[in-house]
Amino acid sequence: MKSKCLFLINLLVLQYLAVVCVSQDFDFFYFVQQWPGSYCDSDKNSCCYPTTGKPGADFGIHGLWPNYNDGTYPQNCDSNNPFNESEISDLISSMKRNWPSLACPSSNGESFWSHEWEKHGTCSETVLDQHSYFETALSLWKQTKLLQSLKSAGINPDGGFYSVENIKDAIKQGTGYTPWIECNQDSSGNSQLYQVYLCVDSSGSNLIECPVFPKGKCGSEIEFPTF
Repeated sequence: MKSKCLFLINLLVLQYLAVVCVSQDFDFFYFVQQWPGSYCDSDKNSCCYPTTGKPGADFGIHGLWPNYNDGTYPQNCDSNNPFNESEISDLISSMKRNWPSLACPSSNGESFWSHEWEKHGTCSETVLDQHSYFETALSLWKQTKLLQSLKSAGINPDGGFYSVENIKDAIKQGTGYTPWIECNQDSSGNSQLYQVYLCVDSSGSNLIECPVFPKGKCGSEIEFPTF
């Protein structure tokens, strides 16, 4: 009888550990949006418009990434839960508009979304299932309205150069929270506005001040290219 009890206890412990290993806790999300003009005007990226045509001139979603407060992050947390487009069929039209892929070769975005779910989304699956994960990112896109905030501050995607601090201030004014700005270089070597990071609590419900920012820096003045 004693040996049976020990066996059952050990089995329960193993099952618990298996769930923990798959689930992966985390502290917050980075919600990352990308300016398409900077993606396409860079020596590091080949730019191909989606099969649906050129996206609108607005920030597009790159991803919703679970992170830890120490700056590290989990990834590829559950190989048994692959991307399944049928689970998000009602979101596809919005995703094609607001989460387009500019990678080559030209695509309908499915491989991009699959990558984001399997690398990042699976690490938040105890909080957000596949549908909720993509729905949350789309909701955050609508909430943050980056381009509107920048234009309201006189910062336009016209190929001009703007102060990084003014860009941060404009986004904070619009969203209520401090962003982190990632730059890349255009084909002439100019530093340009590439991606904007905002932080979201671990429920995916609320923007928060970032516990930690990624590494890297921009010049004091950066280009905001056309698209």
